[in-house]
Amino acid sequence: MLTGLTVALFAGIIVVAVGALVLWSNPRRTVNQVVFTCSVHIALWLVALHLTVRPAAGAAGLFWLRWTCAISASVPVHFWLVLRESLSDQRLVSVRRFFRSNGLWLLITAGLSYLPFTDFFIPYYSTSQSRVYGLGYSIYIVTVGGLYFLLAIAAFVGSRKLPEGKRLELQVWLYGGCTMTILILVLMILNRITHDRDLTALYQPVVVMIFYAGTALAITTGRIFDARQLFLIVLQKIVLVISVAAVAYMLDSSLTAILNPDNVSNRLLELAAWAATSAVALWFAAALNDWLNRWFKFFPESAARRAAFEAAKSELTVEGLEQAFLPILRGWGQSEHAIVLSGPKEEIKGSGIRLPAEASMVDVLRRIRWATPERLVRERTDVERAQIEEFMARHHLGVLVCSRGLSLTVLVGVGVPFSRRPFTYPQVQQLIELTEIVETALERAHFSTRAQQAERLATVGLLGAGVAHEIRNPLVTIKTFVQLLPQRHHEEGFRRKFFQLISEEITRIDRLTERLMELGSPRSYFMVPQPLHPLLRGTLELVEPKAADRGVDIATDFQAAPDVIDTDAAAARQVLLNLCLNAVHAMESVPGPRRIRLATRNVPGGVEVSVTDTGPGLASEMLPRLFTPFQSTKSTGFGLGLAISSEIMSGLKGTIAADPPRAGEGATFRLIFPCPSLSS
Repeated sequence: MLTGLTVALFAGIIVVAVGALVLWSNPRRTVNQVVFTCSVHIALWLVALHLTVRPAAGAAGLFWLRWTCAISASVPVHFWLVLRESLSDQRLVSVRRFFRSNGLWLLITAGLSYLPFTDFFIPYYSTSQSRVYGLGYSIYIVTVGGLYFLLAIAAFVGSRKLPEGKRLELQVWLYGGCTMTILILVLMILNRITHDRDLTALYQPVVVMIFYAGTALAITTGRIFDARQLFLIVLQKIVLVISVAAVAYMLDSSLTAILNPDNVSNRLLELAAWAATSAVALWFAAALNDWLNRWFKFFPESAARRAAFEAAKSELTVEGLEQAFLPILRGWGQSEHAIVLSGPKEEIKGSGIRLPAEASMVDVLRRIRWATPERLVRERTDVERAQIEEFMARHHLGVLVCSRGLSLTVLVGVGVPFSRRPFTYPQVQQLIELTEIVETALERAHFSTRAQQAERLATVGLLGAGVAHEIRNPLVTIKTFVQLLPQRHHEEGFRRKFFQLISEEITRIDRLTERLMELGSPRSYFMVPQPLHPLLRGTLELVEPKAADRGVDIATDFQAAPDVIDTDAAAARQVLLNLCLNAVHAMESVPGPRRIRLATRNVPGGVEVSVTDTGPGLASEMLPRLFTPFQSTKSTGFGLGLAISSEIMSGLKGTIAADPPRAGEGATFRLIFPCPSLSS
């Protein structure tokens, strides 16, 4: 067991280390400088306490006890200086001004520091073995306690004029420090009553380490805590530990009373009972911790998290996800403003903002993960942090979080809340969780967009040769007519036929190239009501050259009436092309007739398109994973076509499915597009 000597010295080292960390975090900040000098002051008190309680102190113990009380009497001045610096945030530039502003506190603490060296405090006949305390000892305790009570009142009144960030900082520091000192004074009173040396030798340093280190780190690191939050967190842990210990004790006592420890078999049962007690205690701890979290409302973002998951599942495009996440973030932060920026290496953009991905500000955010105005003020100032602070001020942000995925960097910012209170560290942790959900969803959307673009370009490549051949035929016709024009321009019938043919062939070329270019260009879904059958016929114009080259006939059976659907033409065309080209490839090795049949019919709420081929059909084991990525029976390609088609149909509020395989009947895929009345 550690002795009081060891604990006191260890506590002194901890306090000095914390003070040095505070000063290092931002040496230019006046409040950090005062906290550091206060740390050194308290460390000196702990050293004096160590010299007082050490076993070899002997008669010198009373001498060092006087010094311990004298040093601790001036600690309130340091707390007062922290309060003054927090309220004014101005450096005291002259000695005269310093004494004029703090003279009363200095006078009181000077008297208290002198009091321990008088017989009124400890009579001359007191010894180290039999200590006697005078009336001055009681006056000392009451006066010092009164000073800390006045400090708490001054902090409560003065903090009303401060911004929320400084108010929380001041409350945590002074309330924590006052609580620490009052506990120490209580231990001194108990020591006088019980003469238990451990009350001062052991427990006082422990109290200092817990309260001082915790509160000092809470106000000088980047983490913002509310005094109420700290109290509730401590209360929650106390309730959790006591409740779990009580349950484990009662269960273990009950099982021990039942079992007989005198024989081996019952000892084995005792071992099993101990294991059961541990299991029940762990289960109870997890259940109680979850209940306490809900009771104390430590996780109010649960609704926001559920909404974020729902948005991630329902939206598939980057733009759609950003628009879905913004109201969730605004609701979570109780703010009227939020931003979501994302992008790969080249550029991060979103919410009308563009940033170079390799900007120094973004690099710092990747490293520190999150920033609040309060954190940036507390930490060391450099060019990059100044850029972050300027960015947050320009966009009125109260918190900014960065999440870096495999190929994507995501920045999520939430504006200052309506309450004007700064975001605390638990809230920042909640936003980090939300940002990770946002990053995962956007990463998936970016990969999906790239895969769809790759699939479009692959489709364009497959259709290119056939479309080029289709374009060449009308060009040859036009060239022939142009060559004959000088000899036959005087023939009215020739001129009429010439003008008609030129118009038709140019229109056909324009239609083919326009659809090919539209297919290859990336775009977001823009759903509008439009007839389905013209869209199908236009798609078949792109497929027919490729099908004819492979000896595949195309038949249609359009029965849907009406055929108006709500869709994005380019996205629907890509799905149809994927299915038709897959059918063409599937029939390459099929002997006999090769045919693709497209049929439409009306179904409840939409129009169904079926694409049937006379190929070998689908394997039954492939059906459950048919629309998952990298599932293919072809020797070429990546198996992404059907997966992308399924994702596109989800984005178009439609469905895609395959009929169960039947021997000798090929494969049938069915698409259902919603009618305008369903999607409106």
